[in-house]
Amino acid sequence: MTPDGYLERLRELTTGFARVASTGDHAAPVPCCGDWRLRDLVVHLGNVHRWAAGVVRTGDPAPQVFEAEPGADLAAWYRESADELIDALREASPQDGAWNFTAAAKTKAFWFRRQVHETAVHLLDAHRAAGNHYDLDPILAADGVDEVLLGMLPKVKRWHTPPTVTVPLLLKTSDTGHAWLITPPGETDVPGSRQADPAEAAGAVVEGPAEGLDLLLWQRIELAASGIKIIGDAAAAETFLAGPFTP
Repeated sequence: MTPDGYLERLRELTTGFARVASTGDHAAPVPCCGDWRLRDLVVHLGNVHRWAAGVVRTGDPAPQVFEAEPGADLAAWYRESADELIDALREASPQDGAWNFTAAAKTKAFWFRRQVHETAVHLLDAHRAAGNHYDLDPILAADGVDEVLLGMLPKVKRWHTPPTVTVPLLLKTSDTGHAWLITPPGETDVPGSRQADPAEAAGAVVEGPAEGLDLLLWQRIELAASGIKIIGDAAAAETFLAGPFTP
C-alpha cells in the first residue's frame, strides 16, 4: 500500500480500537498477552503511538518510555495518542530518512506500515478481551506477513534466538496469492529456486489463509487453529513456525 493508503487504514483501526477502549471491561484479561488486562493493552498502544510519533517527527531513535499514565478517561487519552501519531504521519514526507528497528529501509515510510500492523494486531487483542469476534482483512494480513518475514526476521536475533530453518520453506497465502521462500542460513541460492514453481525448491510448503499465517507469526494463534496445511517436511516447518519472529 501507499503511505496514504496506510494512513487511511490507520485512521480506521485506531477508531475501532478507541471504540473498544471506551466500551470494554478494562479489567478483562487479554488472551496471548501474558497477564495484561484490557487497560494495560490500551496504555501500551497509546504509548507506542506517542513514541512512534516522536520518531517520525525527528527521524531519530528514542527510548521507549511507557510509564505515562492516561488518567481517568482511558479512551479519550488513547484517542489523543492516536491523533498525535496520525498528525505526525500526515505531516511527514515518507521518503525522508528515519530510524527503525528492522531490516526495512530507514525512511519515514516504515512507520506508516508499522503502526498499521501494530494497531491491527492489538485491535484483535482488544476484541478478544471484550469477547468479540474480529477478522483481519486478508490483504492487510498478507502485508503483515511480509513485514515480519522481510523486516523483522532478518533482525530477530536482537530480541530472541532466531527460528530454526533446516530446509527451504515456501510460505503461501491461499486467499491472496502471496508467497515467500525462506532458506536456511548461508543458502543464498537454493537449487531450483528460479524454476517456475518455487515449491519445487522447497523442503516444505506451508499454505493457509493470510490471517492465520499473520497471527501465527505474531503468536496469537496455535498452528492447529490457523487453517494452515503443510506439505513435505512437516517437522522442519513446525519447528520454524514455532518462532519467535517479533520483538
